[in-house]
Amino acid sequence: MPLAHCFPRSLAALTALLFAGISMAQVDTGTILGSVHDASGAVIPHAQITVTNEGFGSRWPVTTNDAGEYVVTPLRIGTYTVEVSQPGFQKQRRTGLQLNIQQQLVVDFSLMVGEVSSTVEVTAAAPLLQTESGSVGQVMQTKAIDDLPLNGRNYTFLARLTPGVTQGQPEGRGLNANGWFEANGTRAAQNNYLLDGIDNNSNSVDFLSGAAYVIKPPIDAISEFKLQTNAFSAEFGRAGGAVLNATLKSGTNGFHGSAWEFLRNDKLDAADYFLNANGQPQGAFRQNQFGVAGGGRIIRNKTFFFADYEGTRI
Repeated sequence: MPLAHCFPRSLAALTALLFAGISMAQVDTGTILGSVHDASGAVIPHAQITVTNEGFGSRWPVTTNDAGEYVVTPLRIGTYTVEVSQPGFQKQRRTGLQLNIQQQLVVDFSLMVGEVSSTVEVTAAAPLLQTESGSVGQVMQTKAIDDLPLNGRNYTFLARLTPGVTQGQPEGRGLNANGWFEANGTRAAQNNYLLDGIDNNSNSVDFLSGAAYVIKPPIDAISEFKLQTNAFSAEFGRAGGAVLNATLKSGTNGFHGSAWEFLRNDKLDAADYFLNANGQPQGAFRQNQFGVAGGGRIIRNKTFFFADYEGTRI
């Protein structure tokens, strides 16, 4: 397995990076599969398929079976190029294929007779429906996580934007203020939280910690997450409610990063009407959320790093 898929992707796991690689769980990855046939529709067995991660440069060579089909899994989420070649046919390449968490991305090819030295670039829109899986849910990608208004910078609040999901029943322990949600009428305590394929559920009795999860990474460190509310695969045990499956960003051949400071201060707020009417001073409130995140390469196409930090002062 390439080192790009063995190294941890968060600062919390940086110590482990110094001693041993960590294998990647399949629940936070995806699959690319498809078939190869000629212009008449006849299948092409034993065609050479190469799947390349455009961020890492990692490559997975496979061949189609006797039915002209291929499957490459597990793959880290990201952008991929798939290339197919077969003697007597023009080589064909599809680039910019976005693979999401738990997605089964179908990439079919129809080869034209011609010289192998010529290459046909194919660009096609992503399918509107995921026909390879019956699970019901929604993927939240980096742009939505970063751009949507999110008071407190807690990504679990975005789960409430999925159809069939709402906030938890009224309570006085602060759970709703920490992202508590219910899916399809099930109890909020029946949800399953995963982070990079690892159990992220709080086992505190009655959730005395005030949250159903253990670790809440900064939203700038989250690559994407998928909330599955029904008919999800058996590999997701435990959950009677929904599965919130998040994965962290990773380093790539290019360097990328961000820094942030979010300030809330009562000096910048308008005075409350009723406090003014009663001659009372405005209550003090000052909150700072700040941090950095960044990643890149150590050895091109082989070794990568990603780290993040966020502090909160209230």
